[in-house]
Amino acid sequence: MASINTNTSAMTALMALNATNKKMDATQNAISTGFRVNSAKDNAAYWSIATTMRSDNKALSTVQDALGLGAATIDVASTAIVSAIEVTDEIKKKLVAAREPGIDRVKVQSEITELQNQLQSIADSAAFSGENWLSVDSGDAGYNATKSIVSSFNRTSSGVSVGTISIDITATELYDADDQSGIVDQDRTVGGSTFKVSTIDISALTDAAADLTTLEEYISGVDTAITEMTTAATNLGAVQSRVDLQKDFISNLMNAIERGIGQLVDADMNEESTKLQALQVQQQLGIQALSIANGNSQNILALFR
Repeated sequence: MASINTNTSAMTALMALNATNKKMDATQNAISTGFRVNSAKDNAAYWSIATTMRSDNKALSTVQDALGLGAATIDVASTAIVSAIEVTDEIKKKLVAAREPGIDRVKVQSEITELQNQLQSIADSAAFSGENWLSVDSGDAGYNATKSIVSSFNRTSSGVSVGTISIDITATELYDADDQSGIVDQDRTVGGSTFKVSTIDISALTDAAADLTTLEEYISGVDTAITEMTTAATNLGAVQSRVDLQKDFISNLMNAIERGIGQLVDADMNEESTKLQALQVQQQLGIQALSIANGNSQNILALFR
């Protein structure tokens, strides 16, 4: 039935054209932003997942920074303790040389004293970002023998948590200003002698049998200190390797999450461009169909002529 009040054909054509225009808007938005899911209205579930994972990736980026800071702190401590080993080796060499009868032990002691000062300097300088694991004060209110490096950010069904890598610095301390329990400043008892590597003084020793025995005990004690430093350096190296592995893992994990987000929300530009071309044709046809439908009303006038 033809009616001048209701143009059913035009209404149908207009609805089809509006639907095409709506699809074109969505396609053009996907092409301009690169996202097929750009807001919650596009796909609430995917948008929610992507938003959460982007937030987690930002947290992982902070973890990566923390690992970098921790790696630098470990590297400083490790470098310093290797230098301390070299200096302590020199002290041992001087003590061995001083075992020779008739040697001027006062002069040897002057060299040892400078090496002891160098040990202190190395320990005091081994600081990064306010952290010093070689020269400490265990009596300080803020002292903690366990250092933690943020290493992971974990999300489970029950919530989120932050993982850490813990380092016990009691094994790396060369000096402790509070109780002198460091490797270098602690009292060591070898045979009948008690001494500190940091304060060994052989200037008063003679060639008497008892003094030579004391000197040999000093040599033994310094060698033990070197062994402890070597163990500390080994432990730091192991932690450093773990931190480096974790840094690589976090980097790979962030990339994987980014790829996963892309699978959910990124637009396929090839698909979208093809879709746009098809919609442009549909739009042109829709406009033409609407024009034809509107023209039908004009045909009714011909019946009254």
